[in-house]
Amino acid sequence: MSDRIFSSMKDLKVGKYVIIDDAPCRVVGIHVSKPGKHGEAKMRVEAIGILDGQKRSLLRPTGADVEVPIVERKRAQVVSVSGNSAQLMDLTSYETFDISVPPEIQLEPGKEVIYVEVMGARQLAKS
Repeated sequence: MSDRIFSSMKDLKVGKYVIIDDAPCRVVGIHVSKPGKHGEAKMRVEAIGILDGQKRSLLRPTGADVEVPIVERKRAQVVSVSGNSAQLMDLTSYETFDISVPPEIQLEPGKEVIYVEVMGARQLAKS
């Protein structure tokens, strides 16, 4: 199964996902310019990286294709916490894995959490 699909630029909306510079991003702004004398309208998409929080932009014609990541929200149970790392068990597949924990998130063993899996990477959801 692929971790990305293709879509048209004109199908993008604020809150949807897009891949910019091979990084999955959430769209936060869209600006459309009028078509010129010899060309079609262009779209500027402003987005924030899901995994790194970095701001990125994309400028393409409205009819161009873009890659869209497949983002899955999953539930897991916290098995153990050690410093800024935690071991989680997926509640569907029962797979255990380690994940880094941002300082603003407090985890306790036995509690359920939501995590995001996108393009082979996992990250705790910010609720």
